[in-house]
Amino acid sequence: MARKIKVLVAKPGLDGHDRGAKVVAHALQEAGMEVIYTGLHQSVEAIVQTAIQEDVDVIGLSIMTGGHLPICRKLTALLKEKGAQDKVVIVGGVIPKKDFEALRALGVEGIFPGGTPLDETVRFIQERCGA
Repeated sequence: MARKIKVLVAKPGLDGHDRGAKVVAHALQEAGMEVIYTGLHQSVEAIVQTAIQEDVDVIGLSIMTGGHLPICRKLTALLKEKGAQDKVVIVGGVIPKKDFEALRALGVEGIFPGGTPLDETVRFIQERCGA
């Protein structure tokens, strides 16, 4: 039996809206992935620490506050510092198209703005993680 894809779904910062993150987490579980949901108001440091401790394949950030660029910049830098840059980083939420290029330059591999079909996110993770 193949190992399940392991995904950390995280809500960084002061964003208090987690319905979307919970819906995505449920869809990933339904697709056969192991999902760890960190809950609200997580620091980037705590997210990275959990990702390393749990040896996840994917870090999925749900960001509704508009802080996606500084949060992703800090997260990808910390992953590199900790030697964990092999984690696939994806981000969803309120993400304007004008920021896609900057996010990709930071190392964010998947960008899923609000309204993205769940199966698109599932398929991306499965393809990226070789499932």
